[in-house]
Amino acid sequence: MQSSRTISVNGIEIFLLEQGDGPLVLLCHGWPELSYSWRHQIPAIAAAGFRVVAPDMRGFGRTSAPMEIEAYSIFDHVGDMVGLVAALGEQQAVIIGHDWGAPVAWHAAMFRPDVFTAVAGLSVPPPFRGRRRPLDSLRDIGIRNFYWQYFQTPGIAERELERDVDLTMRTLLGRGFSDPLTSLFVEDGKGFLGDVSAVRPLPDWLSEAEVCYFSDIYRKTGFRGGLNWYRNIDRNWELTAPWQGALIVQPSLFIAGSNDAVITGLIGGKRVDDMERILPNLKQKLIIDGAGHWVQQERAAEVNAALIVFLRENSR
Repeated sequence: MQSSRTISVNGIEIFLLEQGDGPLVLLCHGWPELSYSWRHQIPAIAAAGFRVVAPDMRGFGRTSAPMEIEAYSIFDHVGDMVGLVAALGEQQAVIIGHDWGAPVAWHAAMFRPDVFTAVAGLSVPPPFRGRRRPLDSLRDIGIRNFYWQYFQTPGIAERELERDVDLTMRTLLGRGFSDPLTSLFVEDGKGFLGDVSAVRPLPDWLSEAEVCYFSDIYRKTGFRGGLNWYRNIDRNWELTAPWQGALIVQPSLFIAGSNDAVITGLIGGKRVDDMERILPNLKQKLIIDGAGHWVQQERAAEVNAALIVFLRENSR
């Protein structure tokens, strides 16, 4: 039976969903998501013999959202997950992340291999620390309108996304990052959501009730917490200097949709091709044909099957 609770971890209050008994598995969601994004994985993985915990990540949902932008660095997020393992009475876990949750999972495995014994990332490839700050690198090649850049100034993206939360969530989840109308580049005057004049039907994997769940939460919380993750992109580069060239040696798994612009676009494509350099113990690189960015929701059966095989073979 699935349950929920809030516990004190790393100086904040973390809300989580929990189900099952066995080796601990942490599920880290991304933006703009919630622990609810793992609704198809939690019961399936629990039924396979694992203790599954999916938190609302720092700044999201019913978890604390500190005001300071600096409180959303990769160290804070990994620290939350390390603290969560201990607060749950465990010493080790397998960590799985999607979207922004994937960098948390990858870095958690890199920073604390004693705690995180295996790692899976969905949609976002493992970290490759370049020679310069990411935002500087974008400017160096003449890019001024990538969505990372649009999200930097506090208040601008918040105003756009909070103007009509129902429309925002319908657009972001229903359209995702694979629809031809979606671009990771922001046109002047159109904002991140782009052309929202045409109301489009939801895809078959997403119901009205599910959209309403997300909208109800974001209407209460706003989007500031999640956007602050993006405002630490350059700072994360600075903080991770000691891990320049580091490998993630634990058993690893990567899953993404073939139509996800995150893996086919500006940054992700090269990292998908080269990820074995960082993941020498990569067990599978699963690209699900026809799937988009919200892959664990869109193609739950295929994602669940791959995760369960990976967990059974690589959990302690």
